[in-house]
Amino acid sequence: MSLINKSIEIVTIDTPKDSTSYRKDIGFKLDENLILEILSKAYEKVVITIIENENDLKSLIKRKPDLVFSGIKYFDFQNQEIWLSDYLKKHNINFITSNKEALDNEYDKNHAKLTIKEANINTANFFTTQPDEHETEASLPVTFPLFLKPISGENSKGITPESVVFDFRKYQAKVLDIYNTDKSRTLVENYLSGKEYSVSILENKSKNILMILPVEIIAVKNKNGHRILDNEVKNNLEEVIEVSDKKIHKELCTIALNSFRALNGKTIGRIDIKTSYKGVLHFIEANLMPELENGYYSRSFLLNDMDYEQMILRIADAGIVVPQVAEF
Repeated sequence: MSLINKSIEIVTIDTPKDSTSYRKDIGFKLDENLILEILSKAYEKVVITIIENENDLKSLIKRKPDLVFSGIKYFDFQNQEIWLSDYLKKHNINFITSNKEALDNEYDKNHAKLTIKEANINTANFFTTQPDEHETEASLPVTFPLFLKPISGENSKGITPESVVFDFRKYQAKVLDIYNTDKSRTLVENYLSGKEYSVSILENKSKNILMILPVEIIAVKNKNGHRILDNEVKNNLEEVIEVSDKKIHKELCTIALNSFRALNGKTIGRIDIKTSYKGVLHFIEANLMPELENGYYSRSFLLNDMDYEQMILRIADAGIVVPQVAEF
């Protein structure tokens, strides 16, 4: 089989000394050598490009590859943030992720839920707070039980067994903990005690192909008897299974796609959804730069008989936007 006559650059940065630390500038980490091996099976020119400074970025623009495959959000050069997706879009170069505006939409969970609510999509009642902002139980806009988490962050950061609260004293304690530990305001919402789902989306606009892949996530009960995806459980102790109920499958696909659209997602994304005790589906949060290697995104492909290599090739194909030929 002949290779596709396209050039792809896998853009990365030097590995930091502390590779375990959380990086706001990176949306997801990639095994660049593995991606190189996979994409080289299908495309004529695939290279790994390390960006160390702004001149490296300018050189990338001059080469004008057909696609940049990267999990980087932005570069910080001399205290100036340059968002990769926006920079590439400005120079008409294809990329695989959403732009800064969309990524900001989902990163701020309060803003994301406001956007979803404005789009008439179900989401639990919510408000934001910090220590001493709501001094009495009567001042709370939402009734117990409640679920508390930092207003921003990824991978269940700040979510612990104490995130589910049934009284004002424990509410105050968790708000203080998030403020001190995560340096963040708290997003407070009605606790949804039902089933949890994650819906992966891959959209290829050029070929009019849309893949929506829901999975159900069954977390183990924590020390307080609740099934929540806290920092210890997520991607470790939970079970991920297919959604066999056709009605639920269809509803999940609809909510996920509507949420993806409302947040202006591009190419790839993951929408988390949970049910109330009555079984009503609610948007929880979105990730428009989902982890590709070990997260729910790749696991949803596996459950739909597509391995990691097939997923990467589909993402690259979706990222390369083919110009539309005008008809006369």
